[in-house]
Formats: sequence, structure tokens, C-alpha cells
Amino acid sequence: MARTLNKLTDARIKSADLKAGRHSDGGGLYLNVKPGGSKSWLFMFHRDGKRRAVGIGPYPAMKLAAARQRAAAFRQMIAEGGDPQEALRQEKVPTFEECTRQFLGSMERQWRNDKHRAQWRSTLGEAYCSKILNKPVDRISTDDVLSILNPIWNEKNETASRIRGRIERVLDYAKARGWREGENPALWRGHLKSLLPPRQKLQRGHHPAMPYDSVPAFYTELCSKQAMAALSLRLVILTACRSGEALGATWNEMDLANAVWTIPAERTKAGRIHRVPLTDEVLVILQPLHELRRSDLVFPGNKSDRPLSGMSMAMLMRRMKLGHYTVHGFRSSFRDWAGDETNHAREVAEGALAHVSGDATERAYRRSDALAKRRLLLEDWANFVSR
Repeated sequence: MARTLNKLTDARIKSADLKAGRHSDGGGLYLNVKPGGSKSWLFMFHRDGKRRAVGIGPYPAMKLAAARQRAAAFRQMIAEGGDPQEALRQEKVPTFEECTRQFLGSMERQWRNDKHRAQWRSTLGEAYCSKILNKPVDRISTDDVLSILNPIWNEKNETASRIRGRIERVLDYAKARGWREGENPALWRGHLKSLLPPRQKLQRGHHPAMPYDSVPAFYTELCSKQAMAALSLRLVILTACRSGEALGATWNEMDLANAVWTIPAERTKAGRIHRVPLTDEVLVILQPLHELRRSDLVFPGNKSDRPLSGMSMAMLMRRMKLGHYTVHGFRSSFRDWAGDETNHAREVAEGALAHVSGDATERAYRRSDALAKRRLLLEDWANFVSR
């Protein structure tokens, strides 16, 4: 009896309800959906009494129609006595550099901003992965991955961990394309975890934070400076926002009349709109800037259409002999103060940092962003900082 073909549809594949697992299109073609939501095509067949599988390519880089064409070619190959696995091996296996380029081409549209794309290209390029760039992806081994990670694992653990995860993604892509077989040499659990010290046992000093009891004196000194970098740093401290959110802020986001700053989803790390209550101390900074504005940007750089440099606040802290602390660390200062010195609820403090708290069910029932409660918290913080 003939096998049913073309069971899947584009609408079904794109559906958010599609569960993890293999979904048959018929004729040996399957859409493989991972728990995280990534999708790829598999062709499954029997040879020598064993069931075998080859990766055809990731979805949506490879559309349904193209996957069906490849599966039909494999079925014809099997009918003529050929072996799809061997045929794929005989195809030219790309180098890590070539594979990375193809992977990024298929994934970049999912990323929110140019900075994120540039980070992926940089960490998978000459800066860290020069030893494997020209190596075919099917020959990259655990030793190759360790040669990249070992020199930076202790001193740059956050960076090293990201590089490991990104190499793993590229090699997973290579396997889905049929260019690799076997275990991923960059896999952490059950593999590199046995060869490298766990992250929690290493230093977590990539964002050294000023102790919160030192912040008031620093803030007082900061108020004596009128440079744009000093004003933006004051905003970062008072609102506990991320530096990139402050530097990219526009006047359209600022509702000074109602004292609310609405950061759009595309500018937040979590990809969700974040409303920030503006305290009186923050308005003291913003209102004069608004009256003298020469740009849509709240903190323009030398060119009115470009924001202040991302290094401006860090350089200011260096000139103030406090370069051993980071700008991002003020978020930790705020969080430590809120936990140690106040009775504000934990979820309110986490909400002020735009962190997700609670499980999925709890978040589904929590419709409010607790703006009023967060306003009280930030007012207390402003009073503490500017005392």
C-alpha cells in the first residue's frame, strides 16, 4: 500500500501549539521539534535491518517544499540502491567558518538588534575561534573546543560560557544539515561539565558592584558634574535600568507629566515593555534636559542623531578613580539595598530590575506590573541615594 505523503501544512508547522517531537509528513520525512521550539527536518529510512536518520536542514531556513524535494530525492536514491547517509558524507563538508556564516544567515532575523548580531559574529570569529575556523565541521573534536575555552574559562567565564553555547549551536546546525554525526563536542551536560569547573565555583566578578552604603557619597560627587555622561549615570543609578536602555532613551518614551518612562519591548533584554516610574530626583535631571533638547534622544552624543557612547559612563567612573566598579553593578547595589534595608516585597524589587519572577502559572495570573509599588520602592531608593 502506498505511503501517504504531504501530511503537514505550512500553517501547522508555524503553529504555536506544535508539540516537541517528530511530526511525520509521510514518505520518511519528519519535522523534528525540540523542547525549546527550534525545528529541523529529518529523513528516516531502513537499511541493513536498521532504522537510520539523516538531517536535511533547519526550519525555516529550509521550507516545507524544499524539504519534500530532498526527501523525494532520497527515496529515489534508496530505490536505486543508494545510501542517503553516504551521499551526504560525500558532499563537501564546510569549514567551521563557512558553517557559522550559513547558521548566522538563517538565524539573524530572530535577533533583536545589530549589537546582538555583532556579538555572535565576533565571538565565533578570529577573536576566539581562530583555531577551528578552517577546520571541516565534521572533524571538530572535544580537544578543539577545549583549546578555545581553557585559556579564558577562569578569567572570562561569562564570555567563555557564551562562546561554548554558540559553538554548540553551530555544531547542532551542522548535524541537522548532515555534516556531522555523533555527540556534540561543545555539549555541557554530560560532557564538558566533567572537564571544566562549573561556573558557580568560579568568580562572578564580571559586574563588580559598588557596596550600596557607598553609593550616596558617590552620587553626591556625581551631582557636582554637569557632563552628559554624569547625568545619564545618575539616571541609571536612580532607576536601576540597564545602561543601554538609558543611552537609547528617547523623549517619546518619557511621559514627564505622569512621571513614567516606557521602554519598548525591542529595547529590553527580556523583549517585554518595561514601565519605569520616574521619581522627583529623576525629574530634576530630565526636565532641564527636555527644555534644552536638541535631539529626539534624551542623552545625545557629539552628533545629535547619535546616542552618547556606551563607554562614556565607564570612562567617567575611571576619571573619578572608581573604575574597579562597573555601571551595570549599580543594579546589584540597588538589589542588595532593597533586600537588606527595606521591607519591599522581593517580586517588587525584581520587577524594578525587569526580571521575570515566579513560574509560568504565577506570571499568567499576575496582570499588573505593580507600577505603584515599584514607584514607592524607587522613591525610597532615591531618598537613600540623595540623602
